[in-house]
Amino acid sequence: MASAAMKRGRNDPAPQPQPIIVKKIVAEAHGAHHGGAWKIAYADFVTAMMAFFLLLWLLGATDEDQRKGLADYFTPTLIEYKQNSAGSNGIMGGDSIVSADNYPHKAGQTGSRAITIPRDVTGGVNEGAVPRNLIDREEFRRLSAELRRRIEASPELRRLSNQVSFAESDEGLRIDLMDEANFSMFRVGTAELLPAAQRLVREVAQVIGGVPNPVIIRGHTDSLPYAAGRTTNNWTLSAARAEATRGTLEAAGIPLPRISRIEGVADRQPYLASDRYDPRNRRISITLGWRGGPSSTSTRPTTSPPPPAAAPPARQATH
Repeated sequence: MASAAMKRGRNDPAPQPQPIIVKKIVAEAHGAHHGGAWKIAYADFVTAMMAFFLLLWLLGATDEDQRKGLADYFTPTLIEYKQNSAGSNGIMGGDSIVSADNYPHKAGQTGSRAITIPRDVTGGVNEGAVPRNLIDREEFRRLSAELRRRIEASPELRRLSNQVSFAESDEGLRIDLMDEANFSMFRVGTAELLPAAQRLVREVAQVIGGVPNPVIIRGHTDSLPYAAGRTTNNWTLSAARAEATRGTLEAAGIPLPRISRIEGVADRQPYLASDRYDPRNRRISITLGWRGGPSSTSTRPTTSPPPPAAAPPARQATH
């Protein structure tokens, strides 16, 4: 039988079955695309860059007052403290330099004062107080606008609006009341203020009467000399006109202790240096000084006197 099976196997045309081989591959487990954590990091980065460029845009598109308002908006505790501070209902909204405040600026206190107050401000228990020049500049802008509004509202003074000039100097806000070709502040050759000029000086007194800043008064003339033999000159005339202006300011409510200096500088500080005989050089300067600044003690002129011009023939009538 064995030989028969072998014979059948040799003669059978069907193929013989092949061995089955199984290959098993074991792969290490890992998250799909690292679990997506990089997307979160990238989104945080894009958000931070957007906030950064938004900050740059705000810094470039706003002024100082708008930036302070934005800082205050995001600092609600600062608003709350200001509402309970001394002088919070006054003109400066709690920023008075003579009022005590309850801002948290000492050790052991909490608060956010440093967010809106410059860090380089120093000074004892009031460390962090608003610098005086920032307060004064805001006041100067307000006072200038108020005086212009009063002048435009008066039919008598409206025609003099071009004769009032404002300029900030090392001493403070300088208000120049100038002559022109067809109008003079004073009677010719004297220190007597004309009625319209008196009204203008009184308006100035009404505007600056509500602030404590010191006041400096200067009288100016043009370069036209007096006739020979006269006992007066441009120096005495400018000083007399400054004193007359002081008297009008005092009568209008400016107390004498606020007057820091009264000066007559003749033609040494012309308003229009290119033409020393221009009528605008004849003027009265009322300077509202910086609070606590050097204006009450300094005698330094705000501008260097220009070289004297050649004197023309004497003409007293134009002073």
